Amino acid sequence: MRHAIPVEELGPQAHAMAQAVASCVHCGFCLPACPTYLTLGEEMDSPRGRILLMKGVLEGELALADALPYVDRCLGCLGCVTACPSGVEYGELLAPFRALTEKQRSRPLLERITRLLANQTLPYPGRFRAAARLGKLARPLQNFLPVPMRAMLGLLPEKLPASQPLPSLIPVTGRQRARVALLAGCAQQVLAPEINWATLRVLARNGVEVVIPPGQGCCGALSMHNGEAGQARRLARRNLGIFDPDDVDAIISNAAGCGSGMHEYPLLFAGSGDEKRAEQFAAKVQDISVFLDKLGIETPPPLSAPLRVAYHDACHLAHAQGVRDAPRRLLNAIPGVTLAPIAEGEICCGSAGTYNIEQPELAQQLGQRKANSVAATRADLLVTGNIGCMTQISNHLGRLGKPLPVLHTIQLLDQAYTQ
Repeated sequence: MRHAIPVEELGPQAHAMAQAVASCVHCGFCLPACPTYLTLGEEMDSPRGRILLMKGVLEGELALADALPYVDRCLGCLGCVTACPSGVEYGELLAPFRALTEKQRSRPLLERITRLLANQTLPYPGRFRAAARLGKLARPLQNFLPVPMRAMLGLLPEKLPASQPLPSLIPVTGRQRARVALLAGCAQQVLAPEINWATLRVLARNGVEVVIPPGQGCCGALSMHNGEAGQARRLARRNLGIFDPDDVDAIISNAAGCGSGMHEYPLLFAGSGDEKRAEQFAAKVQDISVFLDKLGIETPPPLSAPLRVAYHDACHLAHAQGVRDAPRRLLNAIPGVTLAPIAEGEICCGSAGTYNIEQPELAQQLGQRKANSVAATRADLLVTGNIGCMTQISNHLGRLGKPLPVLHTIQLLDQAYTQ
């Protein structure tokens, strides 16, 4: 028998992992909800298969190397959580398992370099902007680079938007109805800074004062997803010290991945001196669509022309946070908008943090599948609530030769107000 991995190193997280394993009755409801199972048709590339693999590794019945290829291919989209009738908290098993086993594994040199580049650039807007500029210069050499590097370059926009620094406070327009703090994000500030400005304008118009705490940084979601728990805690702890949950009605996120990651802070800091603070912080986190839907918005003026909109459910909004109706209600509140359903809307687009870099072939297949479904709606534009999804789907629509405007939910609402 192989030696069991010392799961007790995770402390309180070990209980959550054991509970997730024990809850799975292997019914198979997760299979059609899993993007990798749909693509590969392999039982071990399904959630229930991965749960068995992780259980085997933790109990010493299976070598870690035998399980890693299948666990690595998991997007962490949590579509299985939505489909599961037994309430298996798959995310509470996957993230700690990756954190625990990252210390036990040996990665090839190129893989280590790629992960280092991603982990040390994407969470830091200044570094990411500099890396993106260098990446654009390297595009003529793209075909000579390793596949992960090519994938990284392929995600960069043709033209990088100009930096748009945020103020520390945005006052309301008219009567104040609420006060919130905004997580500015990291990669989104570089790739689509206008999303934050649209958020500020819509909140102000609806009577919401917005604080943008100086000194804030990445929420740590990307590091959590990659198994870099130490980096995730360092990044998250910085924000725990900067944001004051007691001073605001909500902490607003306009990126599904960030919102999901911040809701996981209690698990990340379980058993530590920061646990209570993490719980207070997470309790105040709301996606921008949820906050506005609860608050109630000023009805925008009618559009100058009818608009057919395809709404894509970002996985970490729909599956991780259970948010589906709020963004649709906001979009339906715009006179002239008709929502077009997307076939297989619950299936991940293949973005999933750094998945494009680590699993480029699978990400390519899933991106193409999603782009085909979006194109079939014959919509005038696509709307979603996550920068990763926006980048991925826009990229693959372009490859199909069917480019379509892609906006964040809050951007379309902002445009409706200011048309």
